[in-house]
Amino acid sequence: MRGFTFLILAAVAGCCLTATVPKAEAQVSVNIGVAPDCPYGYYDAAPYDCAPTGYYGPEWFIEGTFVGAGPWFHGPTEFRGKVNNSLHPQNGYKGPKPNRGEKAEPSKRVDSAHFKGNEERDGRGHVTTPKK
Repeated sequence: MRGFTFLILAAVAGCCLTATVPKAEAQVSVNIGVAPDCPYGYYDAAPYDCAPTGYYGPEWFIEGTFVGAGPWFHGPTEFRGKVNNSLHPQNGYKGPKPNRGEKAEPSKRVDSAHFKGNEERDGRGHVTTPKK
């Protein structure tokens, strides 16, 4: 009888050791859609309106194409670029802004000679400390 009890206990212990709890895997998918089509880039905060010319510095553009900001940023991880935050609505800017789908005007070039940046940010919209 003792052998039978031992066999039963061993079988129960074996079942307990081999039984596995199903692993729950979280599947979070957020579809933010396509990036706004803005000639001089878009703000890095919702509602992602088009930014006026002069908000982003030249390092935010590769061959005239905006590298993105916020959820659509597709530049390097360690990216830092200058912005002119006086042209941001959260800082009181109420001036003209282009509409989505408009094309850039050749006379409104984004280059270092015409850009007046006052803040450095990463591609996700976080203010960064300028590199020395």
